[in-house]
Formats: sequence, structure tokens, C-alpha cells
Amino acid sequence: MSEGTGPSERAPFRYTAELAGEIEARWQDRWEDEGTFDAPNPAGSLADPAKVAGRPKLFVLDMFPYPSGAGLHVGHPLGFIANDCYARYQRMTGHNVLHAMGFDAFGLPAEQYAVQTGQHPRTTTEANIVRYRAQLRRLGLGHDPRRSVATTDEGYYRWTQWIFLKIFNSWYDETAGVAGKARPISELVAQYERGERRTPGHRPWVEMTEQDRRELIDSHRLVYLSEAPVNWCPGLGTVLANEEVTAEGRSERGNFPVFKATLKQWMMRITAYAERLLADLDDLDWPEPVKLMQRNWIGRSEGALIDFPVTTVKGEDDAISVFTTRPDTMFGATYMVLAPEHPLVDELTTEAQAEAVAAYRRTAEAKSDVERQVELREKTGVVTGSYAVNPATGESIPVYVADYVLMGYGTGAIMAVPGQDERDWEFAEQYGLPIVRTVRPPADFDGKAYIGEGPAINSANDEISLDGLGVADAKKAIIAWLEGKGLGTGTVTYKLRDWLFSRQRYWGE
Repeated sequence: MSEGTGPSERAPFRYTAELAGEIEARWQDRWEDEGTFDAPNPAGSLADPAKVAGRPKLFVLDMFPYPSGAGLHVGHPLGFIANDCYARYQRMTGHNVLHAMGFDAFGLPAEQYAVQTGQHPRTTTEANIVRYRAQLRRLGLGHDPRRSVATTDEGYYRWTQWIFLKIFNSWYDETAGVAGKARPISELVAQYERGERRTPGHRPWVEMTEQDRRELIDSHRLVYLSEAPVNWCPGLGTVLANEEVTAEGRSERGNFPVFKATLKQWMMRITAYAERLLADLDDLDWPEPVKLMQRNWIGRSEGALIDFPVTTVKGEDDAISVFTTRPDTMFGATYMVLAPEHPLVDELTTEAQAEAVAAYRRTAEAKSDVERQVELREKTGVVTGSYAVNPATGESIPVYVADYVLMGYGTGAIMAVPGQDERDWEFAEQYGLPIVRTVRPPADFDGKAYIGEGPAINSANDEISLDGLGVADAKKAIIAWLEGKGLGTGTVTYKLRDWLFSRQRYWGE
């Protein structure tokens, strides 16, 4: 070889990107022709039963990607490759592995693209799926190409409708076994007919009107219609999920303004399963931090549901129901706060405050839940002009509307105890409201609201005194007193909310 001969002239061949592509494509063609990743079916005709006899089965399902026109992005292979490594290892250690892929093909982007271009969403969606399949194949992932589905396939969608009807015609029976389960709605009707289950007001089933019966049964269904506060986007003509709204209160797609509105929506009663969801986490082979996240998401809280009597602007008696984990602090409740969406706002707003309240509610509608919950922002609110009665003190306390209270959490109303809550303290300072401590802070405490443990103070009336009790004992005592007076009840609540799932206009659920 002469001096100066280059590397390309010395090497018998060069492994170029083009050559790598040819080799990979050749192997991918062979895998497809030979059905390398096909999961043999022992009970059918897809494979020789002898090939799968005694092999343990394993089903691996990737999270369905949404087939956008842009194709796969780096986040897709991030998860798919990890699953593929796991599936291949199991296949090589003797398992009969079904590694499947599907496409979450309904969505607002396809709908908006259809509006803009005049093309039917199915046309663009199916073209996008073809592109995704080709890209997944080029990655060499071991999916069984015969076992794939798109949520827009008519055969698939038919079964989602079937599932919907099954859930709609079911109720959660908390008495069925230790954890409870779903049972046919017909069994609930039969229980009412036989008098085994009490109706509201203990009215006999035969004396109830057909409408009353239907409303009672619907209140138990696992799928139900409800008026719910939602993210309404007039520019897109649809309701958006929280993750589709920016912190500035605009839609991620199109940058249109988003407003809070109360609309009739389908809801899934997943809150009925809260205790089962918590209990079943113990049996899951998941990392403990992931299970902790799930427990926090479910958010079980023990406390009390308390009624604060009010008189509406029409002169009718009513009550603001609040859930609190600290009923022992209710002697320090010096004002009430309603979420702007709370139905009692209209009933309690006086004529003098009507304009101010309406303007405040319009402003709140333009904010996202995330924006409303930012801890460091200045607290704002407006008084309704009405007063509630603190059951513990007998004092009249003003009722405010403020956007730091969300309708989707608790009852959408709070008893504000500024001495024991930092947000309430800030609000009380802002509007010159009284602050009463109900828990004695340590001698060296020099802050504002005290949220720690300590003996109760300033917590007594003619019938009960909590003074000197620790938090746990004070809670028990005040709950017993409330229940005895018919003013409240000890209860358990959850941060988990029922699932609102009717978002799309046409190309969707």
C-alpha cells in the first residue's frame, strides 16, 4: 500500500449510516416476514401448540401515543425502548410475550386541523397512524403488528360504549364484602322496592313519583350527569382539561382565552372507590415513592362537615357547609369564604354588592386553578353583604367570595381561621378582619399564623370548653358536640374528585 493511502482506500468496507439503515431494514423485513414478534396463541391456529406448551404468558402494553402529524417525538421512545428491553428479555427467558401497541387517536388537535383544512379527522388520523407505525418499525421495537388498535376503530369504540352502559347501569355497594364493589342498578331498585334500603325522608318507594325515583337512582349510578365548573374555551368551542390550559389562563392550542363556566357534564363516580384504591396500593409491586404519590393524589382526610347557618337575601334560612380537618379551631373562624362558582353566591349577594361580586367573578373565570392556588400572590376577594353564624361562638361573621377557594375541593367553601392558617391570615390582614388564636404557640414563636400542635385556647362557650386540650382530643370533643347539636358530623373526605370526561365536541369521547 503506497504512502498517503487514505483510510477509505485501506478498509475493506465502511460501516456508514446508509449501510446501517440497509442492515436494520433487512432484519426488520425478516422479523415481519417470519412473525418473530407474533405472540403464539395456544388455543387457536396462529401457532403450533407444541411451541408454546408450558410457556408462561406475559402481556406488555405500551402507553398509547397520540398520532399527531408531527410524528414520534423523543419522549415516545424514552418509554417504548425500556418496555421493549423488558419484553425481549422475558421472551428470551422462555415467556410467551404479547407486546402490544395502540393509538389514542381521538383528540382536539385532529378536530382543529379538520376545522382549518376541511379534511375529515379520520383521514388525517389514519394517515398519522401509518406514519407512526413506520417509525416504530424503524426503531426495531418488538410489537406484535397483528395486535394493535386505535381508539377510533369502530370495533374498539363499540366496546367503549358497551363499557359505558355497564358502568351507567351499576352502583357501588359499600356493603358487598370488605371493600365493596359495583353491582347492577336493578339490585338497588329491588332493595328500595322491598324496603331494605331507606329512601330520603323515609318515604315508601310506592309513594314516590317516577321523577323522584329516577333522581334517587341516578344519584347512585357510577356514571351520572352533573353541573360542573369546567375550563370553557369559546375560541375552540370546547371544554379543556387543566393540562390544556396555560398558567396565564389561555388554551395551549391556539392561545385562546379560557374561562370558568358551569356546564352539564358526564361524571365518573371514582370517589366511591377511594378507600379501595388506598387499600389496594398495599398489594401493588410498585416503588414506594410512586405509591406515596398515589396516596397523596387520593388525599384521604379525616375531619368534620359543619353547617354555618345563613339567611339568604330572600329571607330564607340556609347553611354554608364546610369540610375542615381542624374542627377544633372553629372558635377562631372570623369570616367565611365561598369559591366564585359556589351556588350560594347568588343567594347571599346583596343588591348593594351585586355589581362588585359579578365583576370579581368575571375576573376569577379568566384564571386557571393553578394561578388561583399560587401561594405568594396577593389574596383578593369581595364581601357578599351577607353574614353567617359561627355555631361555636354564636357570632355573625361576614361571607366573602375569594378565588383562592376552589369549587373542586371540599365543599367550595371554608371557615376562615386566620390564627391557624397562613392564607386566611393574609386575607384577614388585607381586609382588616379579626384574628383569634385557638392554639397556643410556643413561647419563642414570633410568626403570624401558627399551624403547629399545642393546647387549645379561646375555645369555650356555655356548653363546651376545649381550652387546654391537645389537638386530637379537642377534635374528638368538638365533633361530639356538633353531632349532639345537629350542627355537623365527623366525616372522611378525599382530595380525589369524580372524573369529568366529556370534553371533545366531535372527534372525541
